[in-house]
Amino acid sequence: MRVGGTLYGKNPGGTTSDLYSGFFRIIQEKLISLPRIAKQLIALLFDSFAVVLTLWLAFSFRFEVWHAPRGGQWVPYVLALLFSLPVFYRSGMYRSVFRYSEARAIKLIIRAVAVYGIFFFTALVLLNIKGVPRSVGIVQPMMLFLVLLGSREVARVLLSSRLRAGRGRDIEKKLLIYGVGAAGIQLANAIEATMKYELAGFIDDDPKLQGRTVKGLKVLAFEQVPKAIDEEDVSDILLAIPSAGRSRRSEILGALQPFPVHVCTLPSLEDMAQGNVSINDIKEVEIEDLLGRDPVKPDPSLFERNISGGTVLVTGAGGSIGGELCRQILSAAPLRLVLVDHSESNLHHLFTELLKYRERRDQETEIVPVLCNVAEQGRLSAVCDAYKPRTIYHAAAYKHVPMVEINPVEGVRNNVMGTLHAATAALEHGVENFILVSTDKAVRPTNIMGASKRLCEIILQALADDSDGTTCFSMVRFGNVLGSSGSVVPLFRQQIREGGPVTVTDPEITRYFMTISEAVELVIQAGAMASGGDVFLLDMGEPVRVIELAEKMIELSGLKVRNGRTGQGDITIEIIGLRPGEKLHEELLIGDNPLPTGHPRIFKAHEEFIPWPELKERVERLSRVLDRNDVDMLGEELRDVVRGFDLQTAKGIGAYSNV
Repeated sequence: MRVGGTLYGKNPGGTTSDLYSGFFRIIQEKLISLPRIAKQLIALLFDSFAVVLTLWLAFSFRFEVWHAPRGGQWVPYVLALLFSLPVFYRSGMYRSVFRYSEARAIKLIIRAVAVYGIFFFTALVLLNIKGVPRSVGIVQPMMLFLVLLGSREVARVLLSSRLRAGRGRDIEKKLLIYGVGAAGIQLANAIEATMKYELAGFIDDDPKLQGRTVKGLKVLAFEQVPKAIDEEDVSDILLAIPSAGRSRRSEILGALQPFPVHVCTLPSLEDMAQGNVSINDIKEVEIEDLLGRDPVKPDPSLFERNISGGTVLVTGAGGSIGGELCRQILSAAPLRLVLVDHSESNLHHLFTELLKYRERRDQETEIVPVLCNVAEQGRLSAVCDAYKPRTIYHAAAYKHVPMVEINPVEGVRNNVMGTLHAATAALEHGVENFILVSTDKAVRPTNIMGASKRLCEIILQALADDSDGTTCFSMVRFGNVLGSSGSVVPLFRQQIREGGPVTVTDPEITRYFMTISEAVELVIQAGAMASGGDVFLLDMGEPVRVIELAEKMIELSGLKVRNGRTGQGDITIEIIGLRPGEKLHEELLIGDNPLPTGHPRIFKAHEEFIPWPELKERVERLSRVLDRNDVDMLGEELRDVVRGFDLQTAKGIGAYSNV
């Protein structure tokens, strides 16, 4: 006999068990694909049968004979159905999804059966029906609880993807979950609901949990992980420890790095949405987890001092730093937030995002997008005249070192003249606070971008010294921020996805890294501590070797760095040489002995500057050089005003056409 083209009992090309597994898989798929109302109806009918069956068994055990209801003995059957089904429905038992449920199902069933049992037993006592022992009202709910619990567990197992996988379904990945907390269990439930993944077990640091089973799978100690990866052919480890600090996550990632698996993670508790964990919450390991530094919570009084209830203007709002500044400023409830940028697309994207953010928080802050080129004289003054800002955060700048080296005139025009025009506008219109976003590349600069940013700092220092103090000028200097445009981290990720090579400029190059959110929090707080002319430095932690960062990212992707001698491995790291104007090691301080402030990660530097009357003449001379598009003379002017700027080191200057 043939069934679906296969000989029944023979199954050419497969075994009899393959035929049965195929049959079960078809049944499972049919059940899973049923409409929700159909599944609820099936559960309701089964529970009705369970109520009647357990009541019949309770009578039979009580009378020690198979029970045949007579007369008033039919009443308990009617009462049991009338009480049980409404109680079960109201308790939420039919909103639970069987193949996901375990602990939740137990709680629901205990609560529902307890309420039903009280009603049923009370009714039997009050009615005192002849031939109906009151003990039936105790025994039957107990039996019903066991039947309902067992039925849910059978349904969960029969419909789980793990069983479907074990019956012939192709699995794309086998996974281990690190963490047996609430997030780990919810993640396991989500994995069971998929057809692509199979869960091989759990890992946990708690000795009390190690060796136990959760959802039928063993909880492993860390030393058992290599064997499990090898025997179970595990391809991925998922970190389900959202409550762990960054330093703890870094320790775990460091320990997992040598294993040939792809490591993913759940976001922190602050970043995760409310509700159950889902597959969609899994993401690639964040670079901040690798660096392992826990952020310091901002001081609310500092954070709100220059923002709350006033008008705040952000230049370069469409950029990485400017955009994050706007998000955090909006959270401090300013009266008005003015977004200034010369990129229409960036400004539109940010404006749309902030409107949605404002709506979610039910805020009344006015958000004003202004297309404006800060390097255009008088333009920013007109904006200040129109909106009367209390505070300006000046983040507008060309920041990519190679790009500014190729376009030195436009780089200096935008950075230096844009800062001068913004500062002048602040003085003209009585802006109380002016905070410049600076960079570690301003310290003993070896490139045009760094020299231009140091000149911006000198201009603000000189203006602060020369003015009457109406406007408080300050600047905040920090290193690389993670996730900003042009950052090395997204570049490495893309290169790893493409199969390499991963390009590093020099094996000894180091950089300071900080998350963009932490950097902006500190910028806002530093600006609130300023007294005028202050140069603030952010504690960036320890410098990171970029090649080691690349190696970690490759290995946590489940791949190996290719050995140049043996050719073994997956991804090659290619050394491409330092780019024009690039340093091996960045610094944050020109002099020595930075001064502490009231914040553990903010310091003050004492930097020399040129008095404004003298500096003003040099800046005007520089402006004429820019107008002439004289690249060679531009380098000479920068060297004349920026101490430590070395034209011999800054190899990019003059190496490109005068564009």
